[in-house]
Amino acid sequence: MILRVLPLVAGLVPVLTVTVSYMISIETAGIPSCNPFLDGCTSVSSTGRHEPASYLFKGLMMPQAIVLSAYWLLNVGWLRALERARGGDADAGTAIGVVGVTGSLFLILYVTFLGSEVPFYEFMRRYGVYLYFALNVVAQLMLVYRILPFAREWPGGTFLRVARLQLFLAWVPFAMGILNLVLKATLEESRPAENRIEWTFALLMQAYFLLTYWSWRETQFSARFEVARQGSA
Repeated sequence: MILRVLPLVAGLVPVLTVTVSYMISIETAGIPSCNPFLDGCTSVSSTGRHEPASYLFKGLMMPQAIVLSAYWLLNVGWLRALERARGGDADAGTAIGVVGVTGSLFLILYVTFLGSEVPFYEFMRRYGVYLYFALNVVAQLMLVYRILPFAREWPGGTFLRVARLQLFLAWVPFAMGILNLVLKATLEESRPAENRIEWTFALLMQAYFLLTYWSWRETQFSARFEVARQGSA
């Protein structure tokens, strides 16, 4: 089913977008060339802040917000299907959907104001990116804790292995976010450390999205839209 590849799109597109934007920015905007995961020489945002890389960055990351919103809504449907399969709560996952979609929409706020030097717009950009990352990771934690009981019962073990890996991938960024706040409050020059945390945080979050593909495939998740036949109500 075509919708089953959505986690692959949600996970890969931002990674490829940032990578290509970074390469363009090195050549055209003088962004430092390094391994940002180790050196922290630049931030993720810097890769898409300057023209012409900003056209690619904004052009692909803006629709990514819609892809992520669809991803979270489909996860709600998946969780409800798992619940119904064992006679559980048919309305499960509403909070996960609200948190995930809200976090995804903050990506639009972040991308819209990226590159602006106006103080208010700079505030809105930071506000957007922090909530985009934070709410998506919170939704990831909420989802994986809901699916772990099903994964433990599922035959074969693949579903459980994926769920455990996703649990790790969600908790590490959560801890890194707290560490980032501590570094900001205690270090005079925390920018390189913040950049390293930001790059690692973002990559782990994207890896979680990718892994959902194997969970959906293992459980043979499919989505369809139906209406009642005319006169059957």
